Amino acid sequence: MERNMKQWVGELIASPDRAALPIMTHSGIELIGHSVRDAVTDGEVHARAVLALAERYPSLASTVIMDLTVEAEAFGAEIHFPEDDVPSVVGRLVCDRAGIEALAIPSLDAGRVPEYLKANELVARASDRPVLSGCIGPYSLAGRLYDMSEIMMGIYIEPDTIRLLLDKCTEFITEYCKALKRAGSNGVLIAEPAAGLLSDDACREFSSVYVRRIVEQVQDDNFAVILHNCGNTGQCTAAMVVTGSMGYHFGNGMDMAAALRDCPSDTLVMGNVDPVSVFKMGTPEQVYGASTALLEMAAGHPNFILSSGCDTPPGVPAANIEAFYRAVADFNGSDDRTVLSRGGGVQPLPDPRGLAGRPAQLSSGPRPGRHGRCRGAPADRRGIHPVCGNGRAGGRRDRR
Repeated sequence: MERNMKQWVGELIASPDRAALPIMTHSGIELIGHSVRDAVTDGEVHARAVLALAERYPSLASTVIMDLTVEAEAFGAEIHFPEDDVPSVVGRLVCDRAGIEALAIPSLDAGRVPEYLKANELVARASDRPVLSGCIGPYSLAGRLYDMSEIMMGIYIEPDTIRLLLDKCTEFITEYCKALKRAGSNGVLIAEPAAGLLSDDACREFSSVYVRRIVEQVQDDNFAVILHNCGNTGQCTAAMVVTGSMGYHFGNGMDMAAALRDCPSDTLVMGNVDPVSVFKMGTPEQVYGASTALLEMAAGHPNFILSSGCDTPPGVPAANIEAFYRAVADFNGSDDRTVLSRGGGVQPLPDPRGLAGRPAQLSSGPRPGRHGRCRGAPADRRGIHPVCGNGRAGGRRDRR
């Protein structure tokens, strides 16, 4: 569904309420009883997982799997597929300038790209909220093709060779993002974690320049780029900002007060509950406490969006996810203690052979409201929106 994302961002910032957008897909895979391998190799399974999560929780948007091997595989890299963990790149695809010069820019039919495009299209057809696709950033992709340790030396020893590889990576990622946009996604989260290993100057030269090329070609009023850099601990935030993205997503190693200070106030700043030690390994009380602490810290920054510090791993307890959303509801002053959508389960996906048809609905219940930060959060059976409490009188504190 086409949305004015520039307006969406502006309305979020103008709202008195806080919203949550965790980078979370593995919990959806578990909800539908499939393995990670199933989801990263089958676009329909992938889409079902994303929609199952959207049916259950009031996230601000739906995000697809953060799989940083799709683009490397398209270039020809060997990929290892564990049954219940994220795929990984095996070995090194190119090792010198001659190899990089011979490296062909892949088509959009290569590897699992068609399955990821299918997943995004199916979710976009069925979703009641914005859909954010995912892709790897240019420097992180180059590191997977050239070897991360080698590229860290290469940018100083043979920078022109690395720039050639970055040019090819950027060209492919740009075309991939254009295809995601055509598939109906409302934006893309570009994951550039390897750039967090660089200084601000090096990040500008070998990452931000190339990310900005992508932003300039795909971002517009109806399509947002959110730049994720979970490796950044503060040394290259300024380099992230020069990309001109609509939003910036930070890992749990980042001081979010500093991130909010250093990012423009008209962009979304997202983060950063630890996805492993808190979301997966912590108790519900610890998740609630960490989430509340971030919300309280950012109370004076209306552009803050509560999120995980990175993609949450498999095995996150449902009680911890509920505690995360409950913290948002409590912070917003809702006296409705039910933070989950208790719908009738995941509805069938549209037939992938008939995508031109009418978008499928997630449930037969009340449609989500169009107000404030609750946009996209399904109402409960009484017509009450779980995040902001709208739909009945009272129950909200004004945080203007």
